[in-house]
Amino acid sequence: MTGADDPYWAAWHAAFTARVRLADADPDGVAEAVTAAREALDTCHSSPGTALALAYLAHVEVSADHVDAAMLMAVDASLLTEQFSGGEEPRALLQAHRWLSLTLAALDLEELAVAHATRGHAVAATLPDAGDRWQMLLLSAQRHVELAQTLRRRGEDVRARELAGEAIAAATAARDVDPEPEPADADLLDVVQAWALTCADDLDAALGPLRRVRRHVQAEGGLWLRGYTDLALARLLARLAQRDGDEASGEEAVQLMVDAAGAFASAGDRRRYRQCLLELGQNSADLGRPAEALHWLEAYRADTGRAHARGRELWAEMFVRRSRLREAERQAALLRRHALEDPLTGLGNRRSAERRLGALQLGEEPLALAVVDVDRFKAVNDEASHSHGDVVLQRVADLLREHSRNGDEVYRWAGDEFLVVLPTATEAQAVVVMERLRSAVAAADWSDLQLGEPVTVSVGVASAPAVTDGEPGPVVGWRALFDTADLHLFSAKRGGRNRVRAPGGAPPAEEEENA
Repeated sequence: MTGADDPYWAAWHAAFTARVRLADADPDGVAEAVTAAREALDTCHSSPGTALALAYLAHVEVSADHVDAAMLMAVDASLLTEQFSGGEEPRALLQAHRWLSLTLAALDLEELAVAHATRGHAVAATLPDAGDRWQMLLLSAQRHVELAQTLRRRGEDVRARELAGEAIAAATAARDVDPEPEPADADLLDVVQAWALTCADDLDAALGPLRRVRRHVQAEGGLWLRGYTDLALARLLARLAQRDGDEASGEEAVQLMVDAAGAFASAGDRRRYRQCLLELGQNSADLGRPAEALHWLEAYRADTGRAHARGRELWAEMFVRRSRLREAERQAALLRRHALEDPLTGLGNRRSAERRLGALQLGEEPLALAVVDVDRFKAVNDEASHSHGDVVLQRVADLLREHSRNGDEVYRWAGDEFLVVLPTATEAQAVVVMERLRSAVAAADWSDLQLGEPVTVSVGVASAPAVTDGEPGPVVGWRALFDTADLHLFSAKRGGRNRVRAPGGAPPAEEEENA
């Protein structure tokens, strides 16, 4: 490095700091470091190195769910790359194209992601390092097959097959490059190539290789790669189920997609998590299960709405910073006027729950979340009346409050869904508490409502342990924890309703006394 006072290296120091703050789940630290990096880059002359730094910062921003800021930085970086052909700082230009391709894919701008992967491969072809060529061939294959999948979903089958062919060609070319890739990269290449065969409509040729690589990834691969592999295999099996009328393949596809959704939620890949939710809705509908399809599509709609809301908030913040207006104060006053209580049940509402969860210092002590859903609630509204449905929700809310532990917090999340926050609870303790709540609802007297069936609830539980200094592994965010609990709620519903589901099953008897 040329010195700490060089603005270019000061920008990189701030950019790496932003990445660390992102891993630490410190949004304020991310914003501060990105601002410092951008201010330093504003004093640098245009170069491939500047384009690389901007592209890297754009990826930090999209990883932090700052969609609009990521878009602006990606535009600036892309414009800079167009000024250089590769003669000056070719490796910096290559890496700029790589980070831009990753960022644009995360922004769902897949055509542009393919373009930058292709341009990056063209630069890599001029360099002596075979490792650069291998990485860009892998990236190009991955971007092409993901765009092929999107176009196929839109009904553009001919163009999808063409892109799949280009992905297969890039993957085949990568296998002819000399350097031995890392095992995870080699597995990813196998997944991408099998997925490309699927998009090229060669389903039978894709199945064997994809099952083989999945076995290896399940044994040796990381969390994100396991989700990515399950997603590719689920898509293949769903197509085989449609082609052959094979219900077993359809069932396996749904379960693999659920596993992939859980992996992406835990890994923080919200884009692919949302893709899984959407496809789960479609696959469940294909299997003739409209209730399950509605559950997944509602989860997709809610998560997509949160993403759009975050984008709007970011635009407001940027407008305030750049125009020095007082919009921030107006927005804050508006938020303060919003009610934080659900008027029907008296519980905290979803906004209140999200505020509380966002303030928790996860990892300092154990935490459990439970998602509670009233079974067959739609039938109550349809067969009795909406006023009966309101009474059911009020009584369930009262029972949840009455039978929770001191210190537990109950919220009405949405519709007939409730959230119970159990601070300091282990998974086993949380299961004991939620079994007590479930039993209380099932044992309650509902006869005055003259319902067709007794009211019951299904519960999904997820927990995060305390993480002490020096222990490996990231701290799980509350959204990932909620998504995991929601997946177990789905398992409880599929298992017959009126039950509690958690990763570890029922707790030992001695935990019951502790709870």
